[in-house]
Amino acid sequence: MRIIPAIDIIDAKCVRLTKGDYATKKVYNENPIEVAKEFEASGIEYLHVVDLDGAKASKIINYKVLEEIASKTNLKIDFGGGLKTDKDIEIAFNSGANQVTGGSIAVKNKTLFKSWIDKFGADKIILGADFYPDEYGGKIATNGWQEESDLELIPFIKEYQEKDIQYVICTDISKDGMLQGPSFDVYKRILSTCKLTAIKKSLKLIASGGISNFDELPKLLEIGCEGVIIGKAIYEEKISLKQLEQFILKNS
Repeated sequence: MRIIPAIDIIDAKCVRLTKGDYATKKVYNENPIEVAKEFEASGIEYLHVVDLDGAKASKIINYKVLEEIASKTNLKIDFGGGLKTDKDIEIAFNSGANQVTGGSIAVKNKTLFKSWIDKFGADKIILGADFYPDEYGGKIATNGWQEESDLELIPFIKEYQEKDIQYVICTDISKDGMLQGPSFDVYKRILSTCKLTAIKKSLKLIASGGISNFDELPKLLEIGCEGVIIGKAIYEEKISLKQLEQFILKNS
């Protein structure tokens, strides 16, 4: 299971939100490259970068931060937030992203999102499945989590599985930034349900939201998650970089 720390960007600074609420912004470092280099020094190979300004503006904003991290580290970066046009996605890739994540666009312009999968390949495009939980799993949210759609989580993922999507970042918004533990049951349901779908390639589910302590990581590994995104738990020192380094060494 890949360990993927998160760097969320507002005004070119490293921040965290709670439940996607911009009013809860907390700045952890004014220089994201310092944070990225610290991750890399701890043996981490992957990084999740979210352009929160871009998510709000519906266009890429903080690509210079992406460019700097990509040029000054060897981290493999997945980038998301506000990618709505062919131009946005080209800027992201040209700025050094290894993969890009599409969430709102996968809801609001399915034709365009599917064209990205065809053009760049399913290994380069990640489906962002951000959801508010309900009794069926959850409802997909869009536009920096400011809007809720009428799409149910699991059918949404299955639809894109049929289009060869492999990577899915699944975030329970109600848990994001709360340090109360991830949505184990939802991830189990997704993996068990989507495995039953007749598809070409297996789902690579990336857990996101609510990670609060190190003991949750082996549980996510056991469930079958391909990766886990960790944000506030690192910044609030609930999980140390040394623990993550040891986990990576043990499971590599």
